[in-house]
Amino acid sequence: MPWFPDFVSAVELVRRQTHAAGLADPVAQYFTALNTRDSHLLETAWPGEVVVYDPRAGEIRGHRQLRHFVSRNQSWLAERHARIESIASISSGGRAVVELLAHLDGDERELAWPVAVVAESPDDLSVVFRTYCSQWPVDGRRHVRPPILTSGSAQPGDVVSRYEAALEAGDAEAVVNTFAADGYFRESIGPHLTHRGTAELRSFFTERFSAGGGISLQVCAVTDDGVRCAVEYNVVRWGSHDLPPQAGLGVYERGPDGLLAAARVYDDVEPPAAQP
Repeated sequence: MPWFPDFVSAVELVRRQTHAAGLADPVAQYFTALNTRDSHLLETAWPGEVVVYDPRAGEIRGHRQLRHFVSRNQSWLAERHARIESIASISSGGRAVVELLAHLDGDERELAWPVAVVAESPDDLSVVFRTYCSQWPVDGRRHVRPPILTSGSAQPGDVVSRYEAALEAGDAEAVVNTFAADGYFRESIGPHLTHRGTAELRSFFTERFSAGGGISLQVCAVTDDGVRCAVEYNVVRWGSHDLPPQAGLGVYERGPDGLLAAARVYDDVEPPAAQP
């Protein structure tokens, strides 16, 4: 998983809520250090803890490991002539979520790779990044992503809560009723798998529930600005199949009528085989 420069955007959003005005900007200093590989800046700009949870590399903790991580991935985007498009962002409660779409050169066509980055700052000098995505667009494989967070007490409200209840119940009609007439669901693999409107959503979720029932999520963290709600979760069951808990993130965007205008997911969970 490459290091996206747009991580800076996530940190800037979270800093607006956690850093007092007039403080020196450790974020700009820190990422300048990453770009220039200046070890002195790396040691002094952000002396607190820096942690990255990456789908491929796992947990990266501290300046030394982070420098190695960045060094290994620095050329990855350049080799693929990447163009990074910002989709949306959420900031609330000392946490920020940034949605990105990476456009990469593929063997035969351009790939569009959805990635979400969560930045959480426990204090002025420390930051935690959690990255969510499917790796299918870049290597053609599903990868089981162990949990990053444990189940928490926070729960989404209103239409997001109704959507998740319908999802767990395996009730396709109830799921569809949480979406606006022109609302859409985008799968984690990319925008080419977007299901828009009542008929497409009904067909998609009916097929999703054909493995014996609904999809059970453990809610771990909720970031909600009133328009968009990001839910970090662990998938633990799909229909009649217990799954090894797998980390993911969903972003649910409310329309003016209070229904879902969009749902975008970032995980690598593979559907079990449909029951005959």
